[in-house]
Amino acid sequence: MGKENHKNSQDRHPQGCLSFNPIKQITMAWKKVTLNINGLSVEAQAPEIISASRSTDIPAFYADWFFHRLEAGYSVWNNPFNGMKSYVSFQNTRFIVFWSKNPKPLLPYLPVLKEKGIGCYVQFTLNDYEEDGLETGVPPLEERIGTFKALSEILGKEAVIWRFDPLILTDGISIDTLLEKIERIGTEIHGCTEKLVFSFADIATYRRVKANMDGSGIPYREWDRQSMEELAGRLSRLNRDKGWRLELATCGENLDLGRYRISRNRCIDGDLIARLAWKDRELMSAMGICVQEQPGPDFDMNALPYGAVLLPGNRYFISNHRKDPGQRTACGCMVSKDIGEYNTCPHLCEYCYANASKRAATDNWKMHLKHPTGETITGK
Repeated sequence: MGKENHKNSQDRHPQGCLSFNPIKQITMAWKKVTLNINGLSVEAQAPEIISASRSTDIPAFYADWFFHRLEAGYSVWNNPFNGMKSYVSFQNTRFIVFWSKNPKPLLPYLPVLKEKGIGCYVQFTLNDYEEDGLETGVPPLEERIGTFKALSEILGKEAVIWRFDPLILTDGISIDTLLEKIERIGTEIHGCTEKLVFSFADIATYRRVKANMDGSGIPYREWDRQSMEELAGRLSRLNRDKGWRLELATCGENLDLGRYRISRNRCIDGDLIARLAWKDRELMSAMGICVQEQPGPDFDMNALPYGAVLLPGNRYFISNHRKDPGQRTACGCMVSKDIGEYNTCPHLCEYCYANASKRAATDNWKMHLKHPTGETITGK
C-alpha cells in the first residue's frame, strides 16, 4: 500500500504546495462534523489519522467490526475514565496505524483500504515467549512469521514495523535468552522490515501489570540501567554483525541509548506517514507537508534543507512531525485518534497493561460476540 495505492485524483501534487494553517498543523485539531443517527444529531470528531489500537488488538479480534464501522462511517468510543460516549466519524480518515500481535485477519481487508484511498502501516509485535507461558493466546510463532512476510509483501517492508515488545526478564529469561529469541526471528524477517522497536518491561510502575504477573506466579525481574545498556549494546552489535541494517528504536523509554545507534521511536510517525502517503494531497495539507522536487539529477544532496526526507522521483519534504502533547514525556507519537477500548483484548498476555484482569477482557469479548457490528467494540 502506501506510496502507490492512492486514487488517481490524489496522484499529483500541484506546482508548489497547498496552503495550510501552521498553528493547525502543530495541534492537528480534528474537524467536528454532525452525524444523523436514528434521527438524532450528534457531534463527532473527524480525524485524518486513526490509531487501531494501543488499547486492544483490533486486527486480530475486531477486524470485521472495524471494517463494518468504516463502511457505516463512524464508531463510538467509551471514555474509560468517565464512561462518556464519544463519536468518531471516518469522513476525513486518510491514514490508519494498526497495532497487532496477529494481523492475519486484516489481510483480506487491505484491498478495501486501497479502494478507499486510505493508507496504513502496521506495528507488528512479534515476540517469542511461546515456551515461557507469557503469550498463550497468540498463534504459533511460525504462523506469525508467515503473516509478517505476507504483510510485507503486500504493503512493503517500510510499512511493517517489527516490535519485540516488551523485553521481559524472569528466572528463566536472561539477556542471553532474549538476544537468542531476537536473532531467531530476525534471521527470518530482517529483509521484510526496516525497523525493530523494543521496550523494557517496567512491571512495578504499572499496578495492574504487577498484579497480573504476581497473580500468575511469573518470577519476573526488573531492569536496571546496567542491564538495559548491556542488552542495547549487544543488540546493536547483533544488528551490525548479522548485516540486518535495521533501524533500532525504543518505545517510551527515558534512557538515552543513542551511543548504541538506538533512537527513540515515534510509533505514530508523521515522517513515515508522509513517506507512505505523499501522493495524498488532502492528508499532506492536513499535516502541513509540502512535497517538493529537487532542482535536477545533478543536485547536491548535501544542499537539501535540514529535516529533508527523500521520496521517489527526485522529490522530498521537510519533516513537520510534532509530538502529541497529550502523550507521556518519553512518547514521540504525533496526534492521532485511538478507537480501541481497554479490557477488550482476548490475547490475555500475562504482562498486559490494557486489561485490568483476564476476566474483564473475556467478559467484554463475549459481549462483543453478541453484538459484533455494534457502534462500540463491546456493543455496550
